[in-house]
Amino acid sequence: MDEPVDEPTEPGLRASIEAILLVVDEPVAEVTLAQILERPRREVADALRALAAEYTAQGRGFDLREIAGGWRFYTRESCAPVVERFVTDGQQARLTSAALETLAVVAYRQPVSRARVSAIRGVNSDGVIRTLTLRGLIEEAGQDPESQAHLYRTTGYFLERLGLRDLDELPDLAPYLPDDLPDDIIEEKST
Repeated sequence: MDEPVDEPTEPGLRASIEAILLVVDEPVAEVTLAQILERPRREVADALRALAAEYTAQGRGFDLREIAGGWRFYTRESCAPVVERFVTDGQQARLTSAALETLAVVAYRQPVSRARVSAIRGVNSDGVIRTLTLRGLIEEAGQDPESQAHLYRTTGYFLERLGLRDLDELPDLAPYLPDDLPDDIIEEKST
């Protein structure tokens, strides 16, 4: 005895509107939504207004607003301090020692490849390089002509955060290097 298989059902109008509005980065006009959803414009307009009123009545952390000839989700004004803390806390977080090491290698050896950073540090640095890139401290600087590896350099934001006018103001590393380093590493680090 076979059990009946449920046929996939189309989402309702309100769910479809929500799904579309979650992925847009600018307001979407009622007429555009009506065309995409193949529904009358008046029906879409009524659904948008009902959703907006529902979100407000429920005290949600977001609004559905009609702005600039279209509709879009926005953070509710009362939640602005929380959102601001969330956004700025990510910017204020301290760098790990691995991130600081990687940043130093990039700063002193730029432009430098991931493989070279990893070789100097002695560990894989791919994740740390991604983090530093996301934080805006380093950026891609083209490709190595021989190996085609992506090269990285520090950004203007890096200089700003360290209070430097340019890279020439980075301190000399020689006084901080251990006495027992091989000569080839010392030469590499001082260039």
